[in-house]
Amino acid sequence: MAPIYSSSSAVSTSLLISVVVSFLMAASAGNFYQDFDITWGDGRAKILNNGEFLTLSLDKTSGSGFQSKNEYLFGKIDMQLKLVPGNSAGTVTAYYLSSQGPTHDEIDFEFLGNLSGDPYILHTNVFSQGKGNREQQFYLWFDPTADFHTYSILWNPQSIIFSVDGTPIREFKNSESIGVPYPKNQPMRIYSSLWNADDWATRGGLIKTDWTQAPFTASYRNFNADACIWSSGASSCSSNSPTSISPSPDWYSQELDSTSQGRMKWVQKNYMIYNYCTDTKRFPQGLPPECTATTTS
Repeated sequence: MAPIYSSSSAVSTSLLISVVVSFLMAASAGNFYQDFDITWGDGRAKILNNGEFLTLSLDKTSGSGFQSKNEYLFGKIDMQLKLVPGNSAGTVTAYYLSSQGPTHDEIDFEFLGNLSGDPYILHTNVFSQGKGNREQQFYLWFDPTADFHTYSILWNPQSIIFSVDGTPIREFKNSESIGVPYPKNQPMRIYSSLWNADDWATRGGLIKTDWTQAPFTASYRNFNADACIWSSGASSCSSNSPTSISPSPDWYSQELDSTSQGRMKWVQKNYMIYNYCTDTKRFPQGLPPECTATTTS
């Protein structure tokens, strides 16, 4: 942060504005007791260090999971994860936003486990009005099991941007103008789970989970939601319009600048291993309209 040179009254005004905005928005310092409920796993999920850390575990009997207490409609969501180390083949750590029902919306990060020494696969997807099939997959350019890394979802009316440690890896733009539904009306909770998916996760299910390595554990810290909370049919962002907040939150109108677009293209060129928008065998009748309109990256 740059040095601040101002009078005490200006500082007080700035602090007051920050407090007001923080009250209107869901700005979390990352206390898992306050922000999340453990939803399943029979004790395999644990909140530690007075709410600073959370761990999910998987053994042969069960996995585990949690969900946010709040629902959100637009925002910037950050979470730091340290993934299952060693031979994690067959396991999936899922971290995503989702609404409920047959026409649900969903924004997915899924981390597909690996044999020791092989790279994790980061699987992304976007559902709108119950329709998904928008997968993009990446290798990561670091070992995600050695330390915590920040995985972010920026969701606003214009686009959904997936980022890793501040580097954008994927953008899904609002393409309603060409008939593609976009997630914008259904509030979503944050979910995460660690579960066994050895029927499909590693090399299409060829590699099975080695239960001698169990329990498998993923760790979480530093959750932050700079977002609009949805409660009792209304948004905390003043009549569903964050632009009415002064100052307006940056994320609500944020787009990728040329530098960020360059960084995203670098990731996609060097680390993308699957893109539904280039899979002509899967879509013999033609690629989805958002692909041919080049409105999704």
